[in-house]
Amino acid sequence: MADEFEEAALAFGAAGSLLGLDLGDKTIGVASCDPARRVATPVETIARTKFTADAERLKKLAADRGVVGFVLGLPRNMDGTEGARAQSTRAFARSLTKAIALPVALWDERLSTAAIDRDLIGLDVSRAKRAAKIDESAAAYILQGAIDRLNRRRG
Repeated sequence: MADEFEEAALAFGAAGSLLGLDLGDKTIGVASCDPARRVATPVETIARTKFTADAERLKKLAADRGVVGFVLGLPRNMDGTEGARAQSTRAFARSLTKAIALPVALWDERLSTAAIDRDLIGLDVSRAKRAAKIDESAAAYILQGAIDRLNRRRG
């Protein structure tokens, strides 16, 4: 996975904001990072409708933030294999690059949602508030892992 990610991430260049995406069946969690790629922060959760509407919202967010690329969480199985959700995510990535002229790099997202949920439970965040923030927080977790990898590579 790292090789695939790093190869795709070369298209991002050395600096510039990125959007991190946590793709779900009903929502897309969105996070962004600063142009120096130091810190990822949650942005919003998009309620999915049709791909064209979802892509338009992502295009607007990317334009508003001067984004140079997307980091899309790839939901692999625990043993590293890819199931139906991973294939669906790869299809979304292909469609996204056609709809928005920005590169997409896939980041192994195993356990990202579970890790965020555990953190929020540890902070005593109510179930309702966790549900409202989990997707964009998972997107920030995914993006932070990716930018940390990119910074170590530059390092």
